[in-house]
Amino acid sequence: MQTSPPPTVDTATGLVRGVRQVLATHCDERPPGCVPTLIVVHGISLPPGEFGGPWIDRLFTGALPAAAHPYFRQIEGLRASAHALIRRDGQVVQYVPFQLRAWHAGKSEYQGRSGCNDFSIGIELEGTDETPYTGAQYAALAALITALLGAYPTLSGQAIVGHSDVAPGRKTDPGPAFDWPRLRALLGG
Repeated sequence: MQTSPPPTVDTATGLVRGVRQVLATHCDERPPGCVPTLIVVHGISLPPGEFGGPWIDRLFTGALPAAAHPYFRQIEGLRASAHALIRRDGQVVQYVPFQLRAWHAGKSEYQGRSGCNDFSIGIELEGTDETPYTGAQYAALAALITALLGAYPTLSGQAIVGHSDVAPGRKTDPGPAFDWPRLRALLGG
């Protein structure tokens, strides 16, 4: 069985080498002096509960056709993105270079600091709160986080949280199906 080389981050461009790039339109510059110090793990499926398809790419690039599914009418005009997505098969897709601000956390706070988009990296997992994430996703997430920790010394392995942790009461993802001990074990504790 052939394995892929571990991901590496080009800190000059903020891009992960060797992954699919779909550059989002929903991003901007981080505020002056803001560097990533937090990783926020999310869960996403479009339409809800469905996996695969082009819809997440389309959402993050501002090209989601409202007429393609009834749910899409509810989120028409939503301007959201993440730095990366990990599909069910473990494929990593990058949308926003890490030095830019992705629009993933919304109204949020971490350790008394509001506006988490300013100082975080957002990683989406294709899934739902109730559907177990796949082994391939955990492996890819751990490899990506390891690459990020190596590339950005301002990040800490202790500052990895769920969307629900920075937006409690408003967001629930990655949900109870996400196995935090499994991720921690893959990251070496």
